Amino acid sequence: MGVIQGAKERARAEVAGAIKDQARMQLAAEGAARLSLRAVARELGMVSSALYRYFPSRDDLLTALIVDAYDAIGEAAESAFVKAGAADPLHAWGGVCRAVRGWALAHPHEYALIYGSPVPGYAAPQDTVAPASRVALVLLAVAEAAHEAGALTEPDLPAADCDSVVAEEIRQLLEQPDRTLPAAVAPRLAAAWAQLFGLISFEVFGQFNQVIDDRDTLFEKTVVALAHQVGLRSTGSGAGT
Repeated sequence: MGVIQGAKERARAEVAGAIKDQARMQLAAEGAARLSLRAVARELGMVSSALYRYFPSRDDLLTALIVDAYDAIGEAAESAFVKAGAADPLHAWGGVCRAVRGWALAHPHEYALIYGSPVPGYAAPQDTVAPASRVALVLLAVAEAAHEAGALTEPDLPAADCDSVVAEEIRQLLEQPDRTLPAAVAPRLAAAWAQLFGLISFEVFGQFNQVIDDRDTLFEKTVVALAHQVGLRSTGSGAGT
């Protein structure tokens, strides 16, 4: 019985994967706002009623695609941090930022789904929150590693000023026993996170066309500037940024 059940689950996963692959092709051709379950079913040779057993609505399919995209870019960031190691914060920061940019440039339509214009009529459910946090948590981990290594310059920011900027959810996160980042660093880290994705979005969405030719050099210099903005210093234990 277990073998049969396992085969059914694998078959279901394969069909769901094929549906999402076809939906990604639609994203590339038509954009998220024009995603259609009927069109996906037609391209796969399925009747619509069969597809609805996997994704009851367009929003369910969109959510699955969004979670997959967040997980993929999050995994890229996490893998880069593991590869770089925590010995030199500047080296780790640069590796993570490059991995995020690399994934975005390789998957522009999926990047647009999660960091582009909102899809009309779609409201992201709670299921997307944890996947969406993965890159930010990696950047937080880099800053924590720098703090633990004595390679983080803390800002001269009164606690009251920090509390007025950072949301209660973030303060609660930083107060957890396994977190070591000083709360005053959080606003600088959030600003760097936003600037990183702003820079990547300008490149992915074409705002640099006829403005910036050497985008690699711009990115590398900006990554270093953002690291210094956060307060990261090199320990001399890695390749550097």
